[in-house]
Amino acid sequence: MERLAGKIAVITGAGSGIGRGCALALAAEGASVIVTDVDDAAGHETCALVERAGGRARFEHLDVSEEEAWRNFAQLLSKNPGALHVLVNNAGICISQAVTAMSYSAWRRQCAVNLDSMFLSAKYLLPLMSEAGGASIINISSVAGLQGIGGMTGYCATKGGVRLFSKALALECAQASNGIRVNSVHPGAIDTAILVKLAYGGAMPRDASQAVVAEVRAQAVHAGLAATPLGVSGQPSDVAAGVVYLASDDARFVTGSELVIDGGAFAS
Repeated sequence: MERLAGKIAVITGAGSGIGRGCALALAAEGASVIVTDVDDAAGHETCALVERAGGRARFEHLDVSEEEAWRNFAQLLSKNPGALHVLVNNAGICISQAVTAMSYSAWRRQCAVNLDSMFLSAKYLLPLMSEAGGASIINISSVAGLQGIGGMTGYCATKGGVRLFSKALALECAQASNGIRVNSVHPGAIDTAILVKLAYGGAMPRDASQAVVAEVRAQAVHAGLAATPLGVSGQPSDVAAGVVYLASDDARFVTGSELVIDGGAFAS
């Protein structure tokens, strides 16, 4: 069953992890996927995986923290036939540091990537989505947007902002009767590269060996399992399944909501 047949979907940060999982899942349901990322090689790799699976995808470079980039991206989309039906705001970073150790630039960087991008995407893409006659914005937050976590003040603040921004935008769209639904998704511990980045200040290490990186990831996955009542490791496909639902007409009556996908961690 292709629940998204004939629809066009944009996914930010789709070069890896949850974003790549969403690209594969949306394309499998019939959507034409526009993969965006700042890592061109990773973005093209995602497109290749989508196409290998029989889907349709193309890559566009996009720095979600830059207003001019969003303005140019919107102009590019407007030149192509077809309205925009699905927007998955997935791009995000996490810098795990105590407040006293975190630089102001690190704080601002998280705000720019995690939260400013939500505003900029809505500002420049809402007009295109309103032409679709029915569209869905899915903002990827985190369980860190629902509760505090020591050492992650910047991440918690921005992801909490994503949650309430989504609710406010959902009401704004409902009041405008533009047919756009807006919801947030809150993953728990998901086995992606961000688990390694947490140990290295928010970026993949350039000088660490593959063995060291694998060990750091294994430790992070183990810690995530210990905090997950279901006792299984969350995968990008688990989050992508929820995104597909919110993107589809099955969720036509769902807006301003938050979908927690965390193996029961937030329930405990």
